[in-house]
Amino acid sequence: MPALTEAAIRELASIKGKSAPVTSCYLDVDGRRLHRRQDLEHEVERVLRDARSRFDRDASVQRDLDRIEALVRRGIDRSRVRGLAVFACSAAGMWEVMELPVRVHNRIVVNNMPAVGQLEAVLREHEPIGVLMADRQRARMFVFEMGRLVERSELFGQAQRESDKGERDRGVDPAQQDEGTRQHLRNAANVAFDVWQQHRFEHLALAAPDGLAGDLEASLHPYLRRRLSGRLNVPIGAAYGEVLAAAQAIESKVERQREAVLVDKLRAAVGAGRLGVAGLPAVVDALAGHRAQTLLVSQGYVESGWRCDGCDVLAVMGRRCKRCGGEMIEVDDLVEETVEEALAQSCQVEICVGNADLDVLGRIGALLRF
Repeated sequence: MPALTEAAIRELASIKGKSAPVTSCYLDVDGRRLHRRQDLEHEVERVLRDARSRFDRDASVQRDLDRIEALVRRGIDRSRVRGLAVFACSAAGMWEVMELPVRVHNRIVVNNMPAVGQLEAVLREHEPIGVLMADRQRARMFVFEMGRLVERSELFGQAQRESDKGERDRGVDPAQQDEGTRQHLRNAANVAFDVWQQHRFEHLALAAPDGLAGDLEASLHPYLRRRLSGRLNVPIGAAYGEVLAAAQAIESKVERQREAVLVDKLRAAVGAGRLGVAGLPAVVDALAGHRAQTLLVSQGYVESGWRCDGCDVLAVMGRRCKRCGGEMIEVDDLVEETVEEALAQSCQVEICVGNADLDVLGRIGALLRF
């Protein structure tokens, strides 16, 4: 079962269904929403029923859907799996399943290539985050990724901290006490760097009292200072659930900030009339010319359109292909086709959530290479 990585997504996006179309199926299997197994099976049956009726004449697709239903009925470890992404083409022997620790939106797409837009959104929205917590005596370290919070506090050496605390409790010179605190913060920063070397998190959040936060930040390795993304208002002894909620809030903040920067850049480029286009027709034209560098799409944006079965050109209007003159095929979701084509061209793709500025620009846009 492949791990969710940028390389895995691009490998999927490069696949073309030659003998039969590819069935892409996203299923929300979150046990927190669908408590009983029967609830999950009824939900999956509902999602598959619509696809079965739409593609009732395609034997390969029907076998794909049967196999997906059998996968769910065999049982899924929903203690750790919140979403499923399945890519199948029975006629070509293709069967790829990705178990995801985060939710996805229920959706089935049948097309000549895998629909990987949701995978790209999941990967972009869940970059690893380090969480470093410290007070005068204690320190804790976590890594938050894909909805999972893993504590790495064992690296601090509990025995040494308790020994240091005992010496302070027995009474020492205040200057020595201050130096001991600074050394403790330096040790905490060093452990954070060790964790980063083992697991390269992209962002770092700190939790420390106001009087210590500045010293803790100053003690960080320059690589980590560049990754600072905010502070958590949680005490050192916070329960796992409280730290998890704080990390999730930081993750959402980081993602919205990154999207806002890209949309601002797009808006400026479109306004200047160079290196940026907005709206689905302009984006499709840019992809046809291999000029797109970064694609930005509002989450949930769907528009029908056309694709040439002969040369794979996308178009907002059909029915004749402007490139080869062949007859085009109508597709239910040209936006998803656009995302997949962008990935196939090694473009960065950002699925933006609730960005009003991008909505005003037409809900889709692209920063251009030239």
